[in-house]
Amino acid sequence: MTESGQKLKIFKFLKIVISSFLIAALLLFTIASIRTLSLDVNVGLQLARWEKTNNLSLVIDHHQREELLANFKEAIRIPTVSFSETESNTTALLQFDRLLRKVFPTVFSSSLVHHELVANYSHLFWVQGSQHDLVPYLLLAHIDVVPASEADGWEAPPFSAQEIDGFIYGRGTIDDKSPVMGILQALEYLLKKGYAPRRGFYIGLGHDEEVSGFKGALNIVHIMKQRGVQLSFVMDEGLAVLDGVISGLQGPAALIGISEKGSATVKLSVSMVPGHSSMPPRETTIGILAAAVKRLEDNPMPRLFGHGPERETFEHLAQNFGLPMKFIMSNLWLFAPLLGRILERKPDTNAFVRTTTAVTMFNAGVKVNIIPSLAEAYVNLRIHSAQSLKEVLDLVQSTVGDQRVKIELVDGFDPLPVSSADEKSFGFQIIKKTVLDMFPTVTVAPGICIGNTDSRHFKDLTNDIYRFAPIWFKPGDAQRFHGINERISKKNYEEVVVFYFSLIQNCDIQKLPEPHSSVHEL
Repeated sequence: MTESGQKLKIFKFLKIVISSFLIAALLLFTIASIRTLSLDVNVGLQLARWEKTNNLSLVIDHHQREELLANFKEAIRIPTVSFSETESNTTALLQFDRLLRKVFPTVFSSSLVHHELVANYSHLFWVQGSQHDLVPYLLLAHIDVVPASEADGWEAPPFSAQEIDGFIYGRGTIDDKSPVMGILQALEYLLKKGYAPRRGFYIGLGHDEEVSGFKGALNIVHIMKQRGVQLSFVMDEGLAVLDGVISGLQGPAALIGISEKGSATVKLSVSMVPGHSSMPPRETTIGILAAAVKRLEDNPMPRLFGHGPERETFEHLAQNFGLPMKFIMSNLWLFAPLLGRILERKPDTNAFVRTTTAVTMFNAGVKVNIIPSLAEAYVNLRIHSAQSLKEVLDLVQSTVGDQRVKIELVDGFDPLPVSSADEKSFGFQIIKKTVLDMFPTVTVAPGICIGNTDSRHFKDLTNDIYRFAPIWFKPGDAQRFHGINERISKKNYEEVVVFYFSLIQNCDIQKLPEPHSSVHEL
């Protein structure tokens, strides 16, 4: 074959390759464009015919408003602090018990409500339903709070419940006394109006959630297991209504947590014979351990965006973004790796992408002129839903890669199972309906909790656990959570009460309606 013939053959081959590539790219672009224009996973049951109910309405008058705010402020002023698994302010917990009995007399005296103390300071309420064939549910919250000091820079003392510009400041206003008081206040109002539920339900108030809930929530679970209780769903704290928090999102979004990341605390330690600082060895315990820690920080866990429930979050929000993000988020089957790379650039969104690694404690040395015999570091990992605790520990071992570094698991657990969020999901759809009834312009989406709640202890009692409270978060508010200047607006606390007032009644339908259209066939 002549040289010109070979060139012609190569040219034809390249032409075929390029044409095939262009056709494939055009086909992918067409599919992605159609999906972008047609994808609307939020339609769901909004257009379906819901069972007719005669819900009681709640119009809070001036006197009631003053009373419910005064009750809430009194709850904030009680310092129910959990310091550790073995130390909590038990005096404050007893005081909180007295407060609940004082401000919610109907709840504690109603023949429909059975109340019991659990582990001395936690509370379990059973609200009897008239239709025993309807599977009950559980509303969960916790009484205890993390420590807070005015010296940290609070604008108002953290247990003062002081009002500033329409906000009530104090530890627990967000986490988690607004749901605690809001749930019971809603039930108090319902009972006073003569309400009797069709579907029975439980209210659980743990007293040690901030230190893992091993006394409060776990004992509530033990009691319910002994009684053979199975739950339709559990609703606890977790996610919220985000307004202006997600960059590029048009309008607020209510994220309902359908899972939690797992957790692991790992101890790294290096031991050697101590010595004098005037004759140091080539490597010290501190140097060896510091190098191991640096390797963990320099080599983050693998990017797993799109392999967990976070995929549903972005698909639900896609229609509320402008181009090109709308195009990208509507087609995560194609663009998940690209979006993962974008999200990992910021700490708050990197948490959605992978198992995070945080070195939280480093201890070594007793004197400036002694080479320490022992160096220790603690690493806290929050495990992505697509990984297991064992996989993460194996990766830590291989990344450290030094036999002189001892690796011990202090405690840990796998990510929580992913709860349902489709059109047949009773709990998710009831919460979604209640949100949309109150806030019609809000987009509702499933989400993932990067922290952990008491609800994780209840996974044997139900397949569906949801983490949500109708608390509005604007830019900067997330930093108040466990931080300084925790606060809630007076209006928002009133909305919390109205939300639970509606939610309890919405749960009284026997079943969900048939969906108007299937939104997952795209």
